[in-house]
Amino acid sequence: MLRLGIPVIGVTDIPRAVVFWTEALNLVATEDWASDTWRTLIHPDGSGRALGLMHSTSPAEPRPRIHLDLFVDTAEEQQAEVRRLIGLGAQTVDWELYPSDPDFVVLADPDGNVFCVVDLSHAPSGGGEPTL
Repeated sequence: MLRLGIPVIGVTDIPRAVVFWTEALNLVATEDWASDTWRTLIHPDGSGRALGLMHSTSPAEPRPRIHLDLFVDTAEEQQAEVRRLIGLGAQTVDWELYPSDPDFVVLADPDGNVFCVVDLSHAPSGGGEPTL
């Protein structure tokens, strides 16, 4: 049976990406499938794989069709997390596609891969986790 695995981010510098993403998302690098071109990041409680980092020589896309949305519960938490992520090496992105009242902030990891920090209290659904 086919099932969804984990999101994978292409990076040019595996060790740098491991440091950024483990700190950003409170994950742990594992030796599971580890190589010079791959690292698997897992949840610290051992509940499973969370993110794959794969060496890539292609440049990051300025407007990727697939990206990560990282959730926070309040505007204050969003501001704090954006500051923390920038302190870890993320970069602000001059995103010309922001709506007039955005619920998200666009950042890029140290490799230039864009991702969003979404304030769920301001999300179009009116707050809380998205429903399926």
